Order: sequence, then C-alpha cells, then structure tokens
Amino acid sequence: MRLGTKFIVFIAIIHLVALGLSFAIFFTKPLLFILSEAFILLSLFFAWQVYQDLIQPLKLLMTGVEAIHDRDFNVKFLKTGKYEMDQLIEVYNQMIDQLRTERTQQQEQHYFLQKLVATSPTGILMLDFDQHITDLNPKAEEILGVPARQLLQQSLTESSHPILQALSRLKTGEARTFNFNGVALFKCQKAHFIDRGFPRYFVMLEELTAEILAAEKNAYGKVIRLMAHEVNNSIGAVNSILDSTLYYLDENPDVQSAVRVAMERNDHLNQFMRNFADIVRLPMPQKQRLDLHELLQNMAKLMEFNARSREITLEWALHPQPIWLDADRQQLEQVLVNVLKNAFESIGRGGKVVFKTSPSQFEIIDSGAGISTDVANQLFTPFFSTKKNGQGIGLTLVREILHNHGFSASLQTEEVGKTVFRVGF
Repeated sequence: MRLGTKFIVFIAIIHLVALGLSFAIFFTKPLLFILSEAFILLSLFFAWQVYQDLIQPLKLLMTGVEAIHDRDFNVKFLKTGKYEMDQLIEVYNQMIDQLRTERTQQQEQHYFLQKLVATSPTGILMLDFDQHITDLNPKAEEILGVPARQLLQQSLTESSHPILQALSRLKTGEARTFNFNGVALFKCQKAHFIDRGFPRYFVMLEELTAEILAAEKNAYGKVIRLMAHEVNNSIGAVNSILDSTLYYLDENPDVQSAVRVAMERNDHLNQFMRNFADIVRLPMPQKQRLDLHELLQNMAKLMEFNARSREITLEWALHPQPIWLDADRQQLEQVLVNVLKNAFESIGRGGKVVFKTSPSQFEIIDSGAGISTDVANQLFTPFFSTKKNGQGIGLTLVREILHNHGFSASLQTEEVGKTVFRVGF
C-alpha cells in the first residue's frame, strides 16, 4: 500500500470515529453536536492540506527518480513558495546540474579516448576476463594483418596467429619484446583498468622494427665505413709495393708466384669490404610501375640454368590477373637473386621451387631442408650466416631493400619440405 493511501485511510478512520461519537450527543446536546461537526470538517480540510504538502514532494521525487533512471538530466523543478518544498527542489536541481556536468565531462573524455585509441600509432586490443578480444584499433588490425571482424571474440589462447599466441603468455603489468620471423620486432605490454567494478584488460603493441633497423644500420654503417677506409688505404699501398717488387724477382719464380697470390688475396679482401659497404651505400628505391609476374618470370629464366644443373624444377601458382607494383626493378631483382640462390642451396639437389602470387603478396616456396626456430629468428640479423664461409650480407641486403619499399618480409619453415619466403605489399 502506498504512503498516500495509508495516510488517507488513517485520516478517514479517525474522522469516521469522531463522526460516530458526535452522533451520540445529537439528541442531548444539539449545539455541541453542531460545533463538533464543524470541527470535523475543519479537521478534514487541514488533513487534506497536509496530505497535499506531503504527497506533492513525493511525486516530485518520483518524477525526478524516473528522469534519473532514464538518464535524462534536463528535468528541473520550479520553486513553489513553500519553504520545505523549495529546499527539496533546490537540492534536487543542484544534484541534476552536477550529474549533467559530470555526464558531459564523461562523454567528452570517452569520445576523446575513443579518438585517441583509434588514431594511436600503437596497436591496442581490448580483452574481456576470458582473454577474448572485444575491440581493437586500426593500428592493431594493420599489425596483425587480419580484418577486425575476424578477430572480435577470438581467444588469445586458442588463436593460431603467432603475435596473439605471444600476447596470450603476457601477464598483467608485464612488458616484453617479441621478434617475429627475424624481422618484425614488437614491444608488447598488458595492463588493466576498472570498469563498473570489474577489471578490463588491454594489450598495447608497439612496432619497433623501423627504429631498431635505423639504429642497427647506423651502428654497423660506422664500423663498415671505418673498416673499408683502413682496408682500402692499406691494400692500395701494399699492392703498390708488391707490384714494384715483381721487377726485382725475375730470377725467382716461386717468390713471384707468392707475391701474386698475396696481391690476389688483397683484391679479394678489397671486394669483401665493398660487399659490406654496398649495404651502407644502398640508395633509396627509384620506383616505377612494373608487372610482378613479368619480373618473376624473367628472374626464373635467369636462374633456370642453375636450377637445371641441380635438377630443381620451377613451378608456378600465379594469380589470374596481373599484379602491378610501384618498385625499383633492379633492387627487387637483387632480392630475388639472393632468395633463389639461398633456396637452391637449401635444396641441394632434386627438389622444387614454387612461385605463388596474390593481390597482396608473393611467395617463393622451396622444398629444402628447412630452418630451425632459433635460426629463423636470426636470419635477417646483420652478418649472421649459417654457411661455413658466409658473410651474412645477402638477407641483410634483402631486408634493407624491402624495408625501403615499405614491404613486409618473412622467411620460415611452415612444415617439413616447405620453407616460405613471403613478401607483403
């Protein structure tokens, strides 16, 4: 029963009893009966006024509560001229003003954070309590290379994506650096905030590849330039002296032969240093529009004799439509020569190399011995080589060229007899 109904019932009972008692003196004391009736009517009038004064504030409160429940903070009340009522209205109006101000500030902050997250150069993934992705920004979508609709509600622990697998091993508050395919380097950090009393987790992905490559190239570039300068100066002087001594050794062919061998070794050393210097002096790509399929077919013809001598077959899985790139033809040819030579050496004898293309990438797949995980993470490291006499220059140069083009690259063994060099553009 509502409070107003209870009040009316209470007043009605009291006045009915008073009215009944007044009838008891109706015949004996008529004047007193008339006075009592007048008092009862006056009492009813005041009771109704009190009821109005009590119920009206309650109705206002209920209206205000409904407005707050509907998140409508624009409902305010005018003062009535009654002290108690006006005090209540003033407090309510102040509360509504404060709520509206706070909601406006909250919405502005929310929109600002949304805009900040959407335009952030750092990839951000929002997670629920069960490690499912609930939201991600465009940068995270770009880093992962998967459309957002395919990632939403996906579990980190159950995903086959290598980056998501790495993120699933992060603990809250932990920051780690991950290397993927020996090229892509990411700093990953996991944290949480409280949303309506519950923890909400998020992961930040920051790509460090460009910064690391720039710092790396700056470091080894200085070393190479210094070495090349010293070696070239020394070799030039030594070869000049050795060449002069040949005139005085006509009667000693053995010594002449030894001097010539020394000069040849000096020339080899000079060429060795030039190979290193080529990485530092690599010019920025002179881009032109070229047909990827034509480029691949031309390089296959160039390497065809080498492939036949090793009994390696070249196979094709090209996209039915032409694929056009804006790239430096000579530099991409250099990339393909290095990759195909490595593929042939990995196969050894008797195998196959497959050229595969799609609108967003091309792949060179070989059936060679494969690459271990430890080696895969170091393949693109400057001067790292698995070959006995390797210099570790080829893949470093490949990485540098593709990075300057804005292309992504990876080299990994996906299964036995299937090693894939993949370039995304």
